Amino acid sequence: MALLRLFSSCCKLFVYLFILVAVLDTTNKFVIAPVVDSLLCVLHLRTTIPIVEQETPTFALDHAQALSAEQVIHLSQSDGTVGYPWRSSQNILSLELGHSEPVLVDPNRILSKIFSGSMYPTNIVPYFYRAKRSFNKDDITITTLITSNRLEVFSRLVERYEGPISVTVHIKNKTEHIQEVLANLQELYVSSPKMASAVDVHIVVDAFDRQFNTWRNIARLFARTDFVMMLDIDFYPCTDFSTLLQTNLIDGAIKKKMQDGRAALVVPAFEYLNFREGQNYSAFPSNKTDLLALVKARRIDMFHSSWGPGHNSTNYKKFYTAAPGEIYKVTRYQPAYEPYVIFKKDIPAWCDERFVGYGGNKAACLFEMYLAGVSYYVLSDHFIIHQNHRYEEKIREEERKHNRKVYLNFKEETCLRFLTRYHHYGVLRSSIAENALTECKKIKSFVKLAPSSIQDALSMV
Repeated sequence: MALLRLFSSCCKLFVYLFILVAVLDTTNKFVIAPVVDSLLCVLHLRTTIPIVEQETPTFALDHAQALSAEQVIHLSQSDGTVGYPWRSSQNILSLELGHSEPVLVDPNRILSKIFSGSMYPTNIVPYFYRAKRSFNKDDITITTLITSNRLEVFSRLVERYEGPISVTVHIKNKTEHIQEVLANLQELYVSSPKMASAVDVHIVVDAFDRQFNTWRNIARLFARTDFVMMLDIDFYPCTDFSTLLQTNLIDGAIKKKMQDGRAALVVPAFEYLNFREGQNYSAFPSNKTDLLALVKARRIDMFHSSWGPGHNSTNYKKFYTAAPGEIYKVTRYQPAYEPYVIFKKDIPAWCDERFVGYGGNKAACLFEMYLAGVSYYVLSDHFIIHQNHRYEEKIREEERKHNRKVYLNFKEETCLRFLTRYHHYGVLRSSIAENALTECKKIKSFVKLAPSSIQDALSMV
């Protein structure tokens, strides 16, 4: 009797073990493996998306007419779709399920999602012209934006700068205007070997003026080197920094931080005090010795010296006395600081697109970058100078008034987003969160409403 009970227990145990093994094998085959496979596919998606070569239309006017006739701009294939490698996992395919062909997606839908914070509808044509030259990944691409009346100023930048340029060209969506601008753009393209060689042109066609941050993001997104410099078109690069990161002039520790997306290099900005002198770009100094002589003669000063918070964190007194090749850290950051910086293109901070018009837009880019853990370092051998021009002061004042309110909300939301991210990743008390904690603690309305976990970290700063 005892032997029968023992035999019965062994049989039950064997059955349970068989069921357990079967369940584990089935779970691995049909659940775990496909999920892991899918996750790996997603993680590697950015490196596997094929580059779609753009064909620039032979005649810009023909293309202009096509743009004005259609509400949707097709970017590549004849039916307006692009294939992305979103295929089923190998496990699913082995069961003769799923699909192995790329999913066809309308690229306009993808772009509309990428720039969903912008005014809508906006038509975007990346690489309307694509530079013929191949670039070193450590070249510094100038990313900039222009409107239809700034082509002449843009041509100066093209002829002056030795590195690649990624530019967003905004065109109002009126048929005659589109035709005129694209004709002028093509004339510039065919007349300038450097334009054809080094410049990627991205077209934006819509009814909205001054979406500066959207245009900045477009130029940066489609830049083709690892490092970019966000530059306003009115600034003239007096020194050549295009290959700076390929030299031994940058301290190894700072270069490593640049590569890790933890540092940005500030190129100090200046302007002539005499309006007419500031229009004569051909006479701008091209080395620091000549610049300092003009500063001493009180003909040149820091850019917008009447609005100190915009640039005085650069510490111009230190710049004037810095030794050749010296690079020094910005130690007194403030949220209105808006220098022109060189940085890793892929840092997790972009220009907030809710800003439309003048005021706060570029400072928002730098604020988010700072909260992302980026430290600013000033290049003491390089500088840019503003090319003076008249402003629409009434419009600027109205838009600044509105954007001041937007900026206050933006700072609170950005603080919550970054500090929550740091908390969930377990790095809230590490050096990467130091900038965010220091700046966000200054915003009393944010501190009062912040979650307790974040308030505890803020109290330690």
